[in-house]
Amino acid sequence: MNANTRITISCADRVGLVSDISSRLFDIGVNLGATSFVLDRGRANFITTCELPDTCPITECEAALCELPMEQAEITVEAIQPAPVLTDTPGATHLIECSGIDQPGLIARLSEIFIEFNANIVQLAASATNENDSRVYTTRFAVAIPEDRAAACLATLANTAGSMRLLFKFDTLGK
Repeated sequence: MNANTRITISCADRVGLVSDISSRLFDIGVNLGATSFVLDRGRANFITTCELPDTCPITECEAALCELPMEQAEITVEAIQPAPVLTDTPGATHLIECSGIDQPGLIARLSEIFIEFNANIVQLAASATNENDSRVYTTRFAVAIPEDRAAACLATLANTAGSMRLLFKFDTLGK
């Protein structure tokens, strides 16, 4: 799923609220991603990042939610930008991608390797998706690696990614 929308609803709580909201979103073709619901000081708060279909603009989604019986409702439907796919980043010598099950410290652990090889991160893009009951995290680095250290840096990254059960791939730029 490529989340492109964040929906936030805060309103008075009532029985059936989550069912009504999620059913309405389903009816207009929304694919829910990370979703939470909590009661806080008497207010119901429903938040989701989701994939809104091209056939349903944000204004239509918001109008559909406003039709639901909700008291004192505050509804926000906003576009969010997914992490960019890096293609050709000026100053970078390599594009590196690691993906796998999300885990604490993932970016920190991978980015520390660049220090060891005097490599500089030019651009970073990370995104998470929910797939098969798991949260899959994809990290893309555009990196400037000194030519004489590139092979060792990439080998160390591949070994570290493998030990973390991540898929690893890279492209060399400018060749």
